Amino acid sequence: MAAIQAHQRLFLASTCAGQRLRPRPSRIAAPCRAAVSGGVRTAQSPSSSSGSGSPSSMSLNLDWIAAVPAKEDVSGAAAVELEKLRAIAEAAADRAEMHDIIGRQRDNWNHLLLHSNNSLLLAASVMAALAPAAPTVVALKASAGVLLASAAVTMAAVNKIQPSQLAEEQRNATRLWRQLERDVRATLALAAPVTRADVHDAMDRVLALDAAYPLPLLPGMLEKFPKTVEPTRWWPKKKQQQQQQQRAAVNKSNSFGSSSRRRGARGNGWTPELEEEMRGILRVIKAKDEHQYITVGKMVLGLNKGLAVAGPALAGTAAVAAAFIGSGEAGAWASGAAVLGGALAAAANTVEHGGQLGMVFELLRNCAGFYRKMQEEIEANLGEADVERREDGEVLETKVALQLGRSTSELKQFRRMASPSFKDDDVKDFAGKLF
Repeated sequence: MAAIQAHQRLFLASTCAGQRLRPRPSRIAAPCRAAVSGGVRTAQSPSSSSGSGSPSSMSLNLDWIAAVPAKEDVSGAAAVELEKLRAIAEAAADRAEMHDIIGRQRDNWNHLLLHSNNSLLLAASVMAALAPAAPTVVALKASAGVLLASAAVTMAAVNKIQPSQLAEEQRNATRLWRQLERDVRATLALAAPVTRADVHDAMDRVLALDAAYPLPLLPGMLEKFPKTVEPTRWWPKKKQQQQQQQRAAVNKSNSFGSSSRRRGARGNGWTPELEEEMRGILRVIKAKDEHQYITVGKMVLGLNKGLAVAGPALAGTAAVAAAFIGSGEAGAWASGAAVLGGALAAAANTVEHGGQLGMVFELLRNCAGFYRKMQEEIEANLGEADVERREDGEVLETKVALQLGRSTSELKQFRRMASPSFKDDDVKDFAGKLF
Protein backbone atom coordinates (compact mmCIF):
# COMPACT_ATOMS: atom_id res chain seq x y z
CA MET A 1 0.00 0.00 0.00
CA ALA A 2 2.84 2.34 0.80
CA ALA A 3 4.43 1.55 -2.57
CA ILE A 4 1.25 2.49 -4.41
CA GLN A 5 0.96 5.85 -2.61
CA ALA A 6 4.59 6.63 -3.42
CA HIS A 7 4.04 5.91 -7.08
CA GLN A 8 0.99 8.25 -7.21
CA ARG A 9 2.95 11.10 -5.55
CA LEU A 10 5.78 10.64 -8.08
CA PHE A 11 3.37 10.79 -11.09
CA LEU A 12 1.64 13.94 -9.71
CA ALA A 13 4.96 15.71 -9.24
CA SER A 14 6.10 15.00 -12.79
CA THR A 15 2.83 16.29 -14.24
CA CYS A 16 3.05 19.59 -12.38
CA ALA A 17 6.64 20.07 -13.46
CA GLY A 18 5.66 19.54 -17.10
CA GLN A 19 2.95 22.22 -16.81
CA ARG A 20 5.42 24.74 -15.32
CA LEU A 21 7.94 24.12 -18.15
CA ARG A 22 5.35 24.52 -20.98
CA PRO A 23 5.56 28.04 -22.53
CA ARG A 24 2.54 30.26 -22.67
CA PRO A 25 1.13 30.94 -26.17
CA SER A 26 2.02 34.32 -27.51
CA ARG A 27 -0.53 36.74 -28.90
CA ILE A 28 1.49 37.01 -32.08
CA ALA A 29 1.87 33.27 -32.59
CA ALA A 30 -1.68 32.49 -31.65
CA PRO A 31 -3.21 32.37 -35.12
CA CYS A 32 -2.63 28.96 -36.71
CA ARG A 33 -1.08 29.20 -40.16
CA ALA A 34 -2.51 26.95 -42.84
CA ALA A 35 0.21 24.49 -43.80
CA VAL A 36 -1.73 22.71 -46.52
CA SER A 37 -1.83 24.51 -49.88
CA GLY A 38 -5.31 23.47 -50.78
CA GLY A 39 -6.59 23.18 -47.20
CA VAL A 40 -8.54 25.36 -44.79
CA ARG A 41 -6.97 28.27 -42.80
CA THR A 42 -7.74 28.58 -39.13
CA ALA A 43 -7.63 31.91 -37.30
CA GLN A 44 -8.11 33.12 -33.73
CA SER A 45 -11.59 34.18 -32.89
CA PRO A 46 -12.24 37.53 -31.23
CA SER A 47 -13.11 35.83 -27.98
CA SER A 48 -9.65 34.32 -27.81
CA SER A 49 -7.99 37.71 -27.42
CA SER A 50 -8.47 37.40 -23.70
CA GLY A 51 -5.63 34.96 -23.64
CA SER A 52 -6.61 31.31 -23.80
CA GLY A 53 -5.05 29.15 -26.55
CA SER A 54 -7.57 26.36 -26.11
CA PRO A 55 -9.05 24.63 -29.18
CA SER A 56 -12.41 26.23 -28.48
CA SER A 57 -10.88 29.60 -29.29
CA MET A 58 -10.04 28.55 -32.87
CA SER A 59 -12.53 29.15 -35.72
CA LEU A 60 -12.54 28.36 -39.46
CA ASN A 61 -11.99 31.25 -41.86
CA LEU A 62 -13.09 30.29 -45.41
CA ASP A 63 -13.17 33.80 -46.89
CA TRP A 64 -9.57 33.58 -48.17
CA ILE A 65 -10.26 30.66 -50.53
CA ALA A 66 -10.28 31.96 -54.15
CA ALA A 67 -12.47 30.39 -56.76
CA VAL A 68 -10.52 28.07 -59.10
CA PRO A 69 -11.04 28.96 -62.81
CA ALA A 70 -13.21 26.40 -64.53
CA LYS A 71 -11.40 24.45 -67.25
CA GLU A 72 -14.25 22.12 -68.00
CA ASP A 73 -15.00 23.58 -71.45
CA VAL A 74 -11.40 23.46 -72.74
CA SER A 75 -10.62 20.02 -71.37
CA GLY A 76 -14.00 18.74 -72.54
CA ALA A 77 -13.39 19.90 -76.12
CA ALA A 78 -9.91 18.39 -76.16
CA ALA A 79 -11.28 15.12 -74.79
CA VAL A 80 -13.88 15.00 -77.56
CA GLU A 81 -11.25 15.53 -80.26
CA LEU A 82 -9.08 12.88 -78.61
CA GLU A 83 -11.92 10.36 -78.70
CA LYS A 84 -12.58 11.18 -82.36
CA LEU A 85 -8.95 10.51 -83.23
CA ARG A 86 -9.03 7.24 -81.31
CA ALA A 87 -12.11 6.22 -83.27
CA ILE A 88 -10.28 6.98 -86.53
CA ALA A 89 -7.33 4.86 -85.41
CA GLU A 90 -9.63 1.95 -84.60
CA ALA A 91 -11.40 2.33 -87.96
CA ALA A 92 -8.05 2.36 -89.77
CA ALA A 93 -6.97 -0.84 -88.00
CA ASP A 94 -10.28 -2.47 -88.88
CA ARG A 95 -10.02 -1.40 -92.52
CA ALA A 96 -6.49 -2.78 -92.75
CA GLU A 97 -7.69 -6.14 -91.46
CA MET A 98 -10.61 -6.22 -93.91
CA HIS A 99 -8.44 -5.32 -96.90
CA ASP A 100 -5.88 -7.95 -95.88
CA ILE A 101 -8.53 -10.69 -95.71
CA ILE A 102 -10.18 -9.67 -98.98
CA GLY A 103 -6.80 -9.38 -100.70
CA ARG A 104 -5.90 -12.96 -99.81
CA GLN A 105 -9.32 -14.13 -100.95
CA ARG A 106 -9.02 -12.42 -104.33
CA ASP A 107 -5.51 -13.75 -104.81
CA ASN A 108 -6.98 -17.23 -104.34
CA TRP A 109 -9.59 -16.36 -106.97
CA ASN A 110 -6.86 -15.62 -109.46
CA HIS A 111 -5.11 -18.96 -108.95
CA LEU A 112 -8.27 -21.07 -108.81
CA LEU A 113 -9.94 -19.48 -111.84
CA LEU A 114 -6.72 -19.63 -113.87
CA HIS A 115 -6.31 -23.38 -113.35
CA SER A 116 -10.04 -24.05 -113.68
CA ASN A 117 -10.32 -22.30 -117.05
CA ASN A 118 -7.18 -23.93 -118.38
CA SER A 119 -8.47 -27.34 -117.32
CA LEU A 120 -11.77 -26.74 -119.08
CA LEU A 121 -10.08 -25.58 -122.28
CA LEU A 122 -7.54 -28.40 -122.46
CA ALA A 123 -10.09 -31.11 -121.63
CA ALA A 124 -12.43 -29.76 -124.30
CA SER A 125 -9.60 -29.67 -126.84
CA VAL A 126 -8.78 -33.34 -126.18
CA MET A 127 -12.44 -34.29 -126.58
CA ALA A 128 -12.71 -32.36 -129.83
CA ALA A 129 -9.60 -34.10 -131.16
CA LEU A 130 -10.91 -37.59 -130.30
CA ALA A 131 -14.51 -37.02 -131.36
CA PRO A 132 -14.26 -37.73 -135.16
CA ALA A 133 -12.74 -41.19 -134.66
CA ALA A 134 -14.81 -42.18 -131.62
CA PRO A 135 -18.01 -44.23 -131.89
CA THR A 136 -19.70 -41.84 -129.45
CA VAL A 137 -19.01 -38.74 -131.54
CA VAL A 138 -22.19 -36.99 -130.47
CA ALA A 139 -21.40 -37.25 -126.76
CA LEU A 140 -17.82 -36.10 -127.20
CA LYS A 141 -18.62 -33.13 -129.38
CA ALA A 142 -21.46 -32.09 -127.07
CA SER A 143 -19.15 -32.32 -124.06
CA ALA A 144 -16.44 -30.38 -125.86
CA GLY A 145 -18.90 -27.68 -126.86
CA VAL A 146 -20.29 -27.33 -123.34
CA LEU A 147 -16.82 -27.11 -121.79
CA LEU A 148 -15.62 -24.55 -124.34
CA ALA A 149 -18.73 -22.41 -123.90
CA SER A 150 -18.40 -22.54 -120.11
CA ALA A 151 -14.75 -21.57 -120.37
CA ALA A 152 -15.60 -18.64 -122.67
CA VAL A 153 -18.20 -17.26 -120.26
CA THR A 154 -15.98 -17.77 -117.21
CA MET A 155 -13.00 -16.16 -118.92
CA ALA A 156 -15.09 -13.13 -119.90
CA ALA A 157 -16.19 -12.65 -116.28
CA VAL A 158 -12.66 -13.12 -114.93
CA ASN A 159 -11.21 -10.72 -117.48
CA LYS A 160 -13.76 -8.13 -116.43
CA ILE A 161 -12.85 -8.14 -112.74
CA GLN A 162 -9.10 -8.98 -113.07
CA PRO A 163 -8.55 -10.86 -109.77
CA SER A 164 -4.78 -10.29 -109.77
CA GLN A 165 -5.36 -6.54 -110.01
CA LEU A 166 -7.97 -6.70 -107.25
CA ALA A 167 -5.48 -8.51 -105.01
CA GLU A 168 -2.80 -5.88 -105.66
CA GLU A 169 -5.26 -3.11 -104.82
CA GLN A 170 -6.03 -4.73 -101.48
CA ARG A 171 -2.37 -5.35 -100.68
CA ASN A 172 -1.50 -1.71 -101.25
CA ALA A 173 -4.61 -0.59 -99.36
CA THR A 174 -3.60 -2.75 -96.38
CA ARG A 175 -0.18 -1.11 -96.28
CA LEU A 176 -1.60 2.41 -96.50
CA TRP A 177 -4.29 1.80 -93.86
CA ARG A 178 -1.65 0.50 -91.47
CA GLN A 179 0.48 3.55 -92.22
CA LEU A 180 -2.48 5.81 -91.41
CA GLU A 181 -3.08 3.95 -88.16
CA ARG A 182 0.57 4.38 -87.15
CA ASP A 183 0.41 8.11 -87.91
CA VAL A 184 -2.75 8.55 -85.84
CA ARG A 185 -1.32 6.54 -82.95
CA ALA A 186 1.81 8.69 -83.06
CA THR A 187 -0.34 11.82 -82.84
CA LEU A 188 -2.19 10.37 -79.87
CA ALA A 189 1.10 9.56 -78.14
CA LEU A 190 2.30 13.17 -78.32
CA ALA A 191 2.07 15.35 -75.24
CA ALA A 192 0.45 18.15 -77.26
CA PRO A 193 -3.36 18.27 -77.13
CA VAL A 194 -5.31 16.97 -80.11
CA THR A 195 -6.85 19.74 -82.20
CA ARG A 196 -9.74 19.80 -84.60
CA ALA A 197 -7.31 20.23 -87.48
CA ASP A 198 -5.69 16.88 -86.59
CA VAL A 199 -9.08 15.18 -86.72
CA HIS A 200 -10.02 16.80 -90.05
CA ASP A 201 -6.68 15.81 -91.58
CA ALA A 202 -7.12 12.19 -90.48
CA MET A 203 -10.71 12.10 -91.75
CA ASP A 204 -9.65 13.46 -95.14
CA ARG A 205 -7.05 10.71 -95.41
CA VAL A 206 -9.66 8.08 -94.51
CA LEU A 207 -12.06 9.29 -97.19
CA ALA A 208 -9.29 9.49 -99.79
CA LEU A 209 -8.23 5.91 -99.06
CA ASP A 210 -11.81 4.66 -99.23
CA ALA A 211 -12.20 6.27 -102.64
CA ALA A 212 -8.85 4.98 -103.96
CA TYR A 213 -9.32 1.38 -102.84
CA PRO A 214 -13.01 0.48 -102.48
CA LEU A 215 -13.95 -2.71 -100.69
CA PRO A 216 -17.05 -3.78 -102.69
CA LEU A 217 -16.61 -5.72 -105.91
CA LEU A 218 -19.84 -4.70 -107.62
CA PRO A 219 -20.81 -1.90 -107.74
CA GLY A 220 -18.00 0.48 -106.96
CA MET A 221 -15.11 -1.51 -108.40
CA LEU A 222 -12.32 0.49 -110.01
CA GLU A 223 -12.25 0.54 -113.80
CA LYS A 224 -9.85 -2.16 -114.92
CA PHE A 225 -9.43 -0.84 -118.48
CA PRO A 226 -9.48 2.96 -118.18
CA LYS A 227 -9.35 5.16 -121.26
CA THR A 228 -6.58 7.28 -119.78
CA VAL A 229 -3.85 6.04 -117.44
CA GLU A 230 -3.43 8.25 -114.38
CA PRO A 231 -1.40 7.72 -111.20
CA THR A 232 -3.33 6.25 -108.32
CA ARG A 233 -4.27 8.90 -105.76
CA TRP A 234 -4.75 7.84 -102.14
CA TRP A 235 -4.13 11.19 -100.39
CA PRO A 236 -6.54 14.15 -100.05
CA LYS A 237 -6.86 16.50 -102.97
CA LYS A 238 -6.01 20.15 -102.54
CA LYS A 239 -8.12 22.91 -103.90
CA GLN A 240 -7.33 23.60 -107.53
CA GLN A 241 -6.66 27.28 -106.92
CA GLN A 242 -4.28 26.53 -104.06
CA GLN A 243 -2.45 23.92 -106.13
CA GLN A 244 -2.03 26.33 -109.05
CA GLN A 245 -0.64 29.00 -106.73
CA GLN A 246 1.87 26.56 -105.30
CA ARG A 247 3.02 25.44 -108.74
CA ALA A 248 3.41 29.05 -109.83
CA ALA A 249 5.42 29.85 -106.70
CA VAL A 250 7.75 26.90 -107.32
CA ASN A 251 9.02 28.49 -110.50
CA LYS A 252 9.70 31.81 -108.81
CA SER A 253 13.00 32.92 -107.38
CA ASN A 254 14.54 31.72 -104.16
CA SER A 255 12.56 32.51 -100.98
CA PHE A 256 15.65 33.95 -99.26
CA GLY A 257 15.80 37.02 -101.49
CA SER A 258 18.76 38.57 -103.25
CA SER A 259 20.33 39.95 -100.07
CA SER A 260 20.45 36.54 -98.47
CA ARG A 261 21.46 34.65 -101.57
CA ARG A 262 24.70 33.46 -100.11
CA ARG A 263 25.99 30.14 -98.99
CA GLY A 264 25.15 29.35 -95.39
CA ALA A 265 21.99 31.49 -95.17
CA ARG A 266 19.48 29.41 -93.24
CA GLY A 267 15.86 29.52 -92.19
CA ASN A 268 14.04 26.56 -90.62
CA GLY A 269 16.66 24.23 -92.09
CA TRP A 270 16.28 25.73 -95.58
CA THR A 271 19.10 27.16 -97.66
CA PRO A 272 19.18 28.49 -101.23
CA GLU A 273 21.13 25.39 -102.22
CA LEU A 274 18.47 23.11 -100.73
CA GLU A 275 15.73 24.91 -102.65
CA GLU A 276 17.61 24.42 -105.90
CA GLU A 277 18.12 20.79 -104.98
CA MET A 278 14.40 20.26 -104.42
CA ARG A 279 13.51 22.02 -107.67
CA GLY A 280 15.93 19.78 -109.56
CA ILE A 281 14.46 16.64 -107.98
CA LEU A 282 10.97 17.85 -108.78
CA ARG A 283 11.87 18.36 -112.42
CA VAL A 284 13.53 14.94 -112.79
CA ILE A 285 10.59 13.14 -111.16
CA LYS A 286 8.16 14.74 -113.58
CA ALA A 287 10.28 14.21 -116.68
CA LYS A 288 11.60 10.71 -116.00
CA ASP A 289 10.21 8.66 -113.13
CA GLU A 290 6.48 9.35 -113.32
CA HIS A 291 6.57 9.52 -117.10
CA GLN A 292 8.25 6.12 -117.30
CA TYR A 293 5.66 4.36 -115.16
CA ILE A 294 2.77 5.95 -117.03
CA THR A 295 4.26 4.95 -120.40
CA VAL A 296 4.92 1.36 -119.39
CA GLY A 297 1.49 1.21 -117.76
CA LYS A 298 -0.15 2.13 -121.06
CA MET A 299 1.75 -0.65 -122.81
CA VAL A 300 0.75 -3.25 -120.22
CA LEU A 301 -2.85 -2.04 -120.33
CA GLY A 302 -2.97 -2.43 -124.12
CA LEU A 303 -1.56 -5.96 -123.96
CA ASN A 304 -3.93 -6.93 -121.16
CA LYS A 305 -6.92 -5.53 -123.02
CA GLY A 306 -6.01 -7.49 -126.19
CA LEU A 307 -5.65 -10.77 -124.30
CA ALA A 308 -8.87 -10.11 -122.36
CA VAL A 309 -10.76 -9.93 -125.65
CA ALA A 310 -8.85 -12.69 -127.46
CA GLY A 311 -9.25 -15.40 -124.81
CA PRO A 312 -13.07 -15.55 -124.63
CA ALA A 313 -13.32 -14.95 -128.40
CA LEU A 314 -11.10 -17.95 -129.17
CA ALA A 315 -12.95 -20.14 -126.67
CA GLY A 316 -16.32 -19.10 -128.13
CA THR A 317 -15.14 -19.81 -131.70
CA ALA A 318 -13.92 -23.23 -130.62
CA ALA A 319 -17.29 -23.96 -129.01
CA VAL A 320 -19.09 -23.10 -132.26
CA ALA A 321 -16.67 -25.25 -134.26
CA ALA A 322 -17.22 -28.17 -131.89
CA ALA A 323 -20.90 -28.19 -132.85
CA PHE A 324 -19.98 -29.13 -136.48
CA ILE A 325 -17.74 -32.06 -135.60
CA GLY A 326 -18.82 -35.22 -137.47
CA SER A 327 -21.17 -33.40 -139.84
CA GLY A 328 -20.00 -34.36 -143.32
CA GLU A 329 -17.18 -32.50 -144.99
CA ALA A 330 -17.13 -29.75 -142.36
CA GLY A 331 -16.45 -32.24 -139.61
CA ALA A 332 -12.75 -32.57 -140.42
CA TRP A 333 -11.87 -28.90 -140.19
CA ALA A 334 -14.36 -28.30 -137.34
CA SER A 335 -12.45 -30.67 -135.09
CA GLY A 336 -9.15 -28.99 -135.91
CA ALA A 337 -10.63 -25.52 -135.35
CA ALA A 338 -12.03 -26.54 -131.97
CA VAL A 339 -8.71 -28.00 -130.87
CA LEU A 340 -6.72 -24.98 -132.09
CA GLY A 341 -9.15 -22.47 -130.60
CA GLY A 342 -9.12 -24.18 -127.21
CA ALA A 343 -5.34 -24.35 -127.13
CA LEU A 344 -4.92 -20.69 -128.10
CA ALA A 345 -7.53 -19.62 -125.54
CA ALA A 346 -5.63 -21.53 -122.83
CA ALA A 347 -2.40 -19.84 -123.91
CA ALA A 348 -4.00 -16.37 -123.82
CA ASN A 349 -5.51 -17.10 -120.40
CA THR A 350 -2.16 -18.29 -119.04
CA VAL A 351 -0.28 -15.23 -120.27
CA GLU A 352 -2.91 -12.80 -118.96
CA HIS A 353 -3.65 -14.27 -115.54
CA GLY A 354 -0.60 -16.46 -115.02
CA GLY A 355 1.56 -13.43 -115.80
CA GLN A 356 -0.82 -11.29 -113.67
CA LEU A 357 -0.89 -8.41 -116.12
CA GLY A 358 -3.64 -6.74 -114.11
CA MET A 359 -1.42 -6.76 -111.03
CA VAL A 360 1.49 -5.35 -113.05
CA PHE A 361 -0.68 -2.53 -114.36
CA GLU A 362 -1.93 -1.66 -110.88
CA LEU A 363 1.62 -1.78 -109.53
CA LEU A 364 2.78 0.68 -112.20
CA ARG A 365 -0.10 3.04 -111.38
CA ASN A 366 0.77 2.87 -107.68
CA CYS A 367 4.43 3.65 -108.41
CA ALA A 368 3.40 6.63 -110.51
CA GLY A 369 1.14 7.75 -107.64
CA PHE A 370 4.07 7.45 -105.24
CA TYR A 371 6.08 9.92 -107.32
CA ARG A 372 3.06 12.19 -107.82
CA LYS A 373 2.59 12.40 -104.06
CA MET A 374 6.25 13.25 -103.60
CA GLN A 375 5.92 16.00 -106.21
CA GLU A 376 2.98 17.58 -104.40
CA GLU A 377 4.80 17.49 -101.06
CA ILE A 378 7.83 19.25 -102.53
CA GLU A 379 5.62 21.77 -104.36
CA ALA A 380 3.69 22.50 -101.16
CA ASN A 381 6.93 23.36 -99.34
CA LEU A 382 8.47 25.37 -102.16
CA GLY A 383 5.19 27.14 -102.77
CA GLU A 384 5.19 28.53 -99.22
CA ALA A 385 7.00 31.88 -99.31
CA ASP A 386 7.59 31.99 -95.54
CA VAL A 387 10.26 29.39 -94.81
CA GLU A 388 9.28 29.32 -91.15
CA ARG A 389 5.90 27.85 -92.10
CA ARG A 390 7.43 25.06 -94.17
CA GLU A 391 8.45 21.64 -93.00
CA ASP A 392 11.98 21.63 -91.65
CA GLY A 393 14.31 21.59 -94.66
CA GLU A 394 16.75 19.02 -93.30
CA VAL A 395 13.92 16.69 -92.31
CA LEU A 396 12.33 16.99 -95.75
CA GLU A 397 15.66 16.33 -97.43
CA THR A 398 16.09 13.15 -95.38
CA LYS A 399 12.56 12.00 -96.21
CA VAL A 400 13.05 12.57 -99.94
CA ALA A 401 16.40 10.77 -99.87
CA LEU A 402 14.85 7.75 -98.14
CA GLN A 403 11.93 7.63 -100.54
CA LEU A 404 14.24 7.79 -103.54
CA GLY A 405 16.64 5.22 -102.14
CA ARG A 406 19.55 7.68 -102.12
CA SER A 407 21.76 9.36 -99.56
CA THR A 408 21.42 13.06 -98.84
CA SER A 409 24.81 13.71 -100.42
CA GLU A 410 23.60 12.15 -103.69
CA LEU A 411 20.76 14.64 -103.91
CA LYS A 412 23.19 17.49 -104.48
CA GLN A 413 23.69 16.39 -108.09
CA PHE A 414 20.14 17.54 -108.90
CA ARG A 415 20.90 21.23 -108.24
CA ARG A 416 22.16 21.86 -111.76
CA MET A 417 18.96 20.36 -113.19
CA ALA A 418 16.90 23.17 -111.67
CA SER A 419 18.42 25.70 -114.06
CA PRO A 420 16.12 26.87 -116.89
CA SER A 421 18.98 26.33 -119.34
CA PHE A 422 18.94 22.61 -118.52
CA LYS A 423 16.53 20.84 -120.92
CA ASP A 424 14.34 17.88 -120.07
CA ASP A 425 15.94 15.88 -122.88
CA ASP A 426 19.29 16.23 -121.14
CA VAL A 427 18.01 14.35 -118.07
CA LYS A 428 19.48 10.86 -118.33
CA ASP A 429 19.23 9.44 -114.83
CA PHE A 430 16.11 8.71 -112.82
CA ALA A 431 15.53 10.32 -109.46
CA GLY A 432 14.51 7.10 -107.74
CA LYS A 433 16.76 4.12 -107.18
CA LEU A 434 14.37 2.20 -104.95
CA PHE A 435 12.06 1.23 -107.84
